[in-house]
Amino acid sequence: MNRNVIAGVIGLAVLLAVPPFLKNYGIYLFSYWLVYVIANMGLNLTVGYAGQKSLGHAAFFGIGAYTVAILMKAGISFWIGLPLAVVGCFLIGLAVGFPALRVQTIYLAFATLGFNTAVWLVLRNEEWLTGGTYGLNGIGRPSFFGLSLDGSLAYYYLVLGFTLVLGALMWGLLRSPWGKAFTALRDNPIRAESLGINVQAYTLLAFAIGAVYAGIAGALFASLVDFIEPAPFAIGTSFMMYLMLVVGGPGYFLGPLLGSAVGVLLPEWLRFAQAWYLFVFGSAVVLLMLWLPDGLLSLPDRIRAKRQAREASAARAAAAAKVGVAP
Repeated sequence: MNRNVIAGVIGLAVLLAVPPFLKNYGIYLFSYWLVYVIANMGLNLTVGYAGQKSLGHAAFFGIGAYTVAILMKAGISFWIGLPLAVVGCFLIGLAVGFPALRVQTIYLAFATLGFNTAVWLVLRNEEWLTGGTYGLNGIGRPSFFGLSLDGSLAYYYLVLGFTLVLGALMWGLLRSPWGKAFTALRDNPIRAESLGINVQAYTLLAFAIGAVYAGIAGALFASLVDFIEPAPFAIGTSFMMYLMLVVGGPGYFLGPLLGSAVGVLLPEWLRFAQAWYLFVFGSAVVLLMLWLPDGLLSLPDRIRAKRQAREASAARAAAAAKVGVAP
């Protein structure tokens, strides 16, 4: 059996079996982590697979959260608000993708950063709609076919279900011709265009699909915390999401899973350091980036490359010895 399949089965067993033995805060942390996993799956498609530099992912996270929160406060079901959030994020994602057709690298990053700032200002200043800095509270949690999801554990399993379904959809997408087109776009846009790939269409799709994942994560986040205000959707969150992806490994399917664990769960485990825990966390991330600039999941590839280099060197030395030439 493939080792990735074995690792996946073990991971799923842990996610299903461990939370019932945790206290409410532990269950909340697991739910919070999975929300970021969903958001970062979308960012991984945009950045890791399509090669676009986006620093505005938190804006879509906020759009999804506020869409569902506002509609639920108006008495509209979560299950109606969620599709509306998806459609809204998809359309806005298409619009945000247009700058990527003209600018690249750092200039695109600044463009998406400006978009994130604009959305955050709307969330903060339009009090009649968003509650401004006072936010929206009492959002509540949905029911599922009459089953209440108010309990922490029940809602966790809902978030886990969304994570698994969205992960399966992303897995299928990345292994489809679309996924190969995204990767070609990342590696060499000129060559991709010469192969008949519509670079403009796939660039826009990368932003739109990534935005949809962030919007779904935001919708789940709103019901999880029961209160939202603009701060969690500021540019700092976009930087943190990008950092999570880089730490986990951009372009690796499980990069969002591992990177989100480092960004969400690791700081909680480092709280034993009290006031120093953020310093310890930051230092650990800096050292990791110096040692593994392609993320934690690049470690097996790096070890394999070093082993192959040693084997090639030994083979050359053996061949040189056979012909009587000193290596």
